[in-house]
Amino acid sequence: MSQKLARLRMNLDFLPSPIAERPGLLIRDPYRYSDVTLIVPPPLVECLRHFDGTATDLDLRETLARITGELEVGDLARHLQESLSAAGFVEDDTYEEMRRARHQEFSLAPVREAAHAGMAYPGEEDPLRAWCSEKIPATAADADGLIGIAAPHVSPEGGWESYQAAYGALGPQYKDRVFVVLGTSHYGEPDRFGLTRKPFTTPYGRTRTERSLVDRLAEQAPDSITMEDYCHATEHSIEFQVVFLQHLYGPDVRILPILCGAYGQGMFGPGLPEIDDKVNRFLGALGELAAREKNHLFWVLGIDMAHMGRRYGDPFAARAEEGYMGQVAARDNHRIQAITQGDAAGFWEQVKENRDDLKWCGSAPVYTFLRAVPEARARLLHYQQWNIDEQSVVSFGALAFSNRPD
Repeated sequence: MSQKLARLRMNLDFLPSPIAERPGLLIRDPYRYSDVTLIVPPPLVECLRHFDGTATDLDLRETLARITGELEVGDLARHLQESLSAAGFVEDDTYEEMRRARHQEFSLAPVREAAHAGMAYPGEEDPLRAWCSEKIPATAADADGLIGIAAPHVSPEGGWESYQAAYGALGPQYKDRVFVVLGTSHYGEPDRFGLTRKPFTTPYGRTRTERSLVDRLAEQAPDSITMEDYCHATEHSIEFQVVFLQHLYGPDVRILPILCGAYGQGMFGPGLPEIDDKVNRFLGALGELAAREKNHLFWVLGIDMAHMGRRYGDPFAARAEEGYMGQVAARDNHRIQAITQGDAAGFWEQVKENRDDLKWCGSAPVYTFLRAVPEARARLLHYQQWNIDEQSVVSFGALAFSNRPD
């Protein structure tokens, strides 16, 4: 008898294989429930369509027989099924157990461990200090009046000039502030905010997470948040900012880390993101906190801008600063102008154009900040584009926020 095949998880990363001698489709788990990376050879990629929750193993065998020209494909079919299951890439008991174990592990952990140390940046303190010193100059002495910055969350390898512009604007006078870090939640629920009470650790040491402020937000908008959001365990958009803040101000820097999920209703429906009651409640709570703690806070936005090219689903290859990317730069800068003017509604209307065909993954943190701190005005410090691979480009930049126009 035929058996229904498990559904392939849709929250995986699917990328062309970067290994020339092993072409095919690379599959990996951005949630890190699984550490396995699979490369499906080109002839077998077609078979993945059967893992949709409706097809059976007989459907898979028929396709394999056509592809290979062989009738005896049972072993190959079983190998493909078992490989996907063992990797945690299909929705079955193996995946559910992996997921449960990782969520429990994060929930019970006393700290949020550095997830990207040793990969995106050095994994030991002395090399990290030397690396950061190359990227970030000595703190500015004439940086009075700032209330926040926006920096990238792209790999520091590609975005170091923008990181340098953003963190180079900070002076020693901000050391004792609480840094409210608004990061893009790449994998979190839409219209929700991820909080954690856990201190962050990096090779520099352990931060102090302001639990009282976390608790205040949780009390005022409990239905708007995911507390101890597992996405914090793997998300880089806040971790990279923590590393640079620790470099400038010491390991025990005080932070309030907030992951901002994509605004679903505000993107695809009429009106602004706060048309969702839960979003509106959280924005109100964050705005009250901003007003009450005004002189004790410093805002840090970990944001990237446009994502263009084949890696991001576009039917064309993209090259930084070339061809169509010139139009992207113009549209990016139009959005940046709205940010500099503190025009939250105008910014969001631009994001909604063509359902954000620029794919600005920093739009939710930006809008959240502009609504929470409506008096904020900004100046652009740096803008750039970077080829994350040969056919795909990410744009990003650095902004400095103050309470008054320059």
